[in-house]
Amino acid sequence: MTITTTVGIPEGWPATEAQALAVQDQLRARVVLDERGPEPGTGHVTGVDVAYDDERDVVAAAAVVLDAATLRVVAEATAVGRISFPYVPGLLAFREIPAVLAALAALDREPGLVVCDGYGLAHPRRFGLASHLGVLTGLPAIGVAKNPFTFTHDDPAAPRGSVAPLLADGREEVGRALRTRDGVKPVFVSVGHRVTLDNACAHTLALTPSYRLPETTRRADALCRRALREATDPTPARTTDPTRSA
Repeated sequence: MTITTTVGIPEGWPATEAQALAVQDQLRARVVLDERGPEPGTGHVTGVDVAYDDERDVVAAAAVVLDAATLRVVAEATAVGRISFPYVPGLLAFREIPAVLAALAALDREPGLVVCDGYGLAHPRRFGLASHLGVLTGLPAIGVAKNPFTFTHDDPAAPRGSVAPLLADGREEVGRALRTRDGVKPVFVSVGHRVTLDNACAHTLALTPSYRLPETTRRADALCRRALREATDPTPARTTDPTRSA
């Protein structure tokens, strides 16, 4: 059974780019980088994702909890509400977090590790969605993204499990390009909060037994899209999912 919550824009939520940047600056100092995090294949792992209908000003978030050993779904929840912030590159978290927090709060069990369809340290201000969500919840969190954002990387070797550093300014490693399927385009893994990069990559491999993207992301993506369809009227409408850049 899927639990659905209606969420409003939190009181005092940033309304301008300047306010959002100030919040990022304040929270970034609370990111924890010296914990290994949970072991792959143990406990729970939770995927979160968001879908939008910009024409109707609606956002739907999903949180799907998997048993880390079997990848079986053990709980899921969605939240639907108004879009809480305009689309600004680097500030995507401010559009997503109110709904994602509501979906996580509605779960009937502990989420364990949270896997975001986005970025953590692999962010221009080193504070993407996975870091932001991890700091606010206190949960270990990682980002597994479909593209490298603005960062550079060499192509990993063809076999599954091969990696290449994701580099800022050609020097600073902010994540890794990780091959999850032999010869298939890599995903881009970055630390969010309370997890090492080595462990984040190990979790990502454990979550990709059959497909390029983690099972957490695949299931959360399908669920939030379904919640969005159910929240809007039955007339076909163009739904948008802006290029993810935070």
